[in-house]
Amino acid sequence: MTLGDGGSGVLPTIPNVVFILVDNVGWGDLGCYGGTVATPRIDSLAAAGLRFRNYTVEAQCTPTRSAILTGRLPVRSGTTSVPLPGQGDSGLAPWEYTLAELFSDAGYATGAFGKWHLGEVVGRLPIDQGFDEWFGIKNSSDEAGYSSYSLFREMGYPVPQMWQGVRGQAVESAGVFDMQAKIHGDEKIAQRAVAFIDKHAKAGRPFFAYVAFFHLHPPMGVHPDFAGKSGGGLYADMLTEMDYRTGQVLDAVKSAGVEDNTIVVFSSDNATSPLAGTGGGSNGPWRGDFFNPPYEGSYRVPAIVRWPGHIPSGRRSDQMLSAVDWLPTLAAIAGQSQRVPTDRPIDGINAAEHLLGNSETSGRDSVLFFGIDGELMSVKWKNFKVILRTSAGINEPIVKPQMPIVYDLINDPGERWNLWEQSMDMAWVFTPVYQQVVAFAQSVAKYPNTKTGQDFSGY
Repeated sequence: MTLGDGGSGVLPTIPNVVFILVDNVGWGDLGCYGGTVATPRIDSLAAAGLRFRNYTVEAQCTPTRSAILTGRLPVRSGTTSVPLPGQGDSGLAPWEYTLAELFSDAGYATGAFGKWHLGEVVGRLPIDQGFDEWFGIKNSSDEAGYSSYSLFREMGYPVPQMWQGVRGQAVESAGVFDMQAKIHGDEKIAQRAVAFIDKHAKAGRPFFAYVAFFHLHPPMGVHPDFAGKSGGGLYADMLTEMDYRTGQVLDAVKSAGVEDNTIVVFSSDNATSPLAGTGGGSNGPWRGDFFNPPYEGSYRVPAIVRWPGHIPSGRRSDQMLSAVDWLPTLAAIAGQSQRVPTDRPIDGINAAEHLLGNSETSGRDSVLFFGIDGELMSVKWKNFKVILRTSAGINEPIVKPQMPIVYDLINDPGERWNLWEQSMDMAWVFTPVYQQVVAFAQSVAKYPNTKTGQDFSGY
């Protein structure tokens, strides 16, 4: 099919959207990406839709979630890194326009279930950012481990909580968030998401469900029903449960009778890291892991999208797609491109025609990668990666090499051979790369970046 009728961008039916976001799942963890742990439900999703092999996210959880929901590079919105306790306000300023607000303005019911990590104060919570209802945690699931430390308990700090709320009302505690709550967390997230889908499908109202599971973020633990089920240890057990919970959401869409009119996106927010100490985790053939930006193993993760009868099944794409691309792409597919903001830079590109099988290219040929300090780490242009700064790990500093490093990601996915050092004839690659850098700098000069925690109210 093609988008719209006569260029109007209006589809004959308004599709529902279910966005499933898992936490720190590597490119090579899933069966359909070559993983060794069975993930049949996710594999079936890929077989029925489009699987991206060149999809990249941001440096940490907060920036990736910000990019997905706003279509903007996190450096623009002050969300370049995970906020640490005691650092003050953080997350998305109320002025930011999210995917949830876009769908809500289009008449959709909107629900967020699971991890938020984009602000913990009033004005920056999911129900303040376009969601009609929310159940989950404000920050990261590592908070589940806080209360296991006796000194934490002795200090009298507030015990982390689960939260729930509806738009226009104050959020309320949904219970203590400790290790037991985390272990049962994805079960409850799936239950809430299933109820939301069923309710609005029966009412005949289009819906946007943002399902942000806890797995596989540390501290590690698995629901008792899945302990030892994989035969491969804790990490594999968690993957097995994650696959099952994903299947529960997919089954809810099918049983509600809206499978053919529902776009399902499945993605990870970050790569995996062996530092989690779980004896598992794979980022496939790519160099590095979660703590090694800007190598591909730190940014490249799985992404799958399905829409029966519209997105051709069984496809594999090596085209670039970035986390910022979801907002303009999903808006276009849903016939809502007119709602994409024009009063601010939108870094995402509309890849809808590629998803629908009408274009061989996604429309993206470069990606800017920033570090958690908000400074540029590298630029990926076509099959080349030009690295401006590197990091050897979480305990190591970010360093600037004497000269930019150049890798060919097609012939050297492990980023082992610096072409500039070996051949000295790669300087021509800097021209298109620096064109991207200059264009971004010009954009920032016109639209200055928001500082972390700033109550930005517009340009």
